[in-house]
Amino acid sequence: MGNPPGAAAVEAVGGLRLRARGPVVLALAGADAGAVVHPAGAPDEGRAAPFARPFLLADGDELALGHPARGWRTYVAVRGGVDAPPVLGSRATDTLAGLGPAALGPATRLAAGPGGAADAVAAHDVGAPSPSTLPAPGEVTTLPLVLGPHDDWFDAAGLALLAGQDWEVTARSDRVGLRLAGPSPLARTPAARGRELPSVGCVTGAVQVPPDGLPVLFGPDHPLTGGYPVVGAVASGHLWLLGQLPPGALVRFRPGATSPHS
Repeated sequence: MGNPPGAAAVEAVGGLRLRARGPVVLALAGADAGAVVHPAGAPDEGRAAPFARPFLLADGDELALGHPARGWRTYVAVRGGVDAPPVLGSRATDTLAGLGPAALGPATRLAAGPGGAADAVAAHDVGAPSPSTLPAPGEVTTLPLVLGPHDDWFDAAGLALLAGQDWEVTARSDRVGLRLAGPSPLARTPAARGRELPSVGCVTGAVQVPPDGLPVLFGPDHPLTGGYPVVGAVASGHLWLLGQLPPGALVRFRPGATSPHS
């Protein structure tokens, strides 16, 4: 898009509709939601929107996103970036803290930053994963896990259970975290049952285990601290997958990663 680092884009989980007020250049990335462009004055007509390369919307054209069969989130970039005021140096929305721009709703107007609209330009492959390889409901995604700092709250059988069964992403998941369900919850060791844990710092990808034994996999809007044991953390090289695990997808943890960058 030719945008500077830090330019804001729109994150959508399907069903988004955008209408251009004046010519504007957009690009789509992330999950393929089968986007369609409806020309101005012809709402019953449509053409498939290009994916992973810029394209032009004329004044009055409408972009409509469906719901992706694979992955969960589609990203809509605009040339010039979405003109959102930065908060604490970021234009992103933190859903847990309530910082940043509000979620989009009907009749929300978005302005583009400096850059202006022009003919779409060619783009080189930047190495983004193909939408056809993203997770899908019912399919298993394996995530390498660095154990700790509270894996000693669970015995060998509990850690084997963590890695030995598939965990389903539930509909209660969001940017704060993926709430997982499994056939058998994780039980603490006898010494750790009923034990209190002082709040500790947490990172994106941390796997926290509440008293019900069903793990929560922290996303980008996670709380800065947590009071439940963290059995491990997903290696940073796989963190991008967390945003594309839709409800119904299955997660298999692979403990034993020796580096957080694995």
